[in-house]
Amino acid sequence: MKYTRIVLCLAVAAATAICTLAPRPASAGPHPPALNEPDKKPAPQAPSIPDEYRMSPGDKLRIEVYKDAQLSQSVQVRPDGKVTLPLIGDIEAAGRTPIELRDAIGAALKEFITKPTVTVIVVEATTATAYVMGEVNHPGAVPLQTPLTVLQALALAGGLKDFADVKNIRILRKDPTGVQMITFNYKDALKSARAPVYLRPGDTVVVPD
Repeated sequence: MKYTRIVLCLAVAAATAICTLAPRPASAGPHPPALNEPDKKPAPQAPSIPDEYRMSPGDKLRIEVYKDAQLSQSVQVRPDGKVTLPLIGDIEAAGRTPIELRDAIGAALKEFITKPTVTVIVVEATTATAYVMGEVNHPGAVPLQTPLTVLQALALAGGLKDFADVKNIRILRKDPTGVQMITFNYKDALKSARAPVYLRPGDTVVVPD
């Protein structure tokens, strides 16, 4: 025979009574198995946001050094990716963000100025470009007018040829320390839910056979 227990709860502030009935279990046996909850699907991942703007040859910059008109300069990034500034000479600009260049200039000026305050402004940016070569139908330059992934760049290049080695595509990326090589697997990228790989200005996508 089942018994029930009556628990009387008095809410003093409201001067009302709330009754809760709690059934007493009939036996001390094992509890019935809980109902399986429906499988929860993982929330789709938002595509990764590409890195902020990185300078490339041809960009026109304004470099301001606080309270020093002689060191403040309007410069253009040369084809070799560098700019020339008073006191510190040549410094790498291509491949860097304005903040990274600002920090590099500030660090170099510390030999001559106490606590230099530097600002880097991109006055005029060139049309950013990447390149696709190798086993694609239309090799050549692809504009980066908007953020572009490797998959999108390959599509703009006319797609892959029949004998392309889709597992060993390489992305050559120049940075201040040299040339970085990034491997890219086309088939894995099609199946994977991971964040896409975005191209940067000056990148070269090489599709081997």
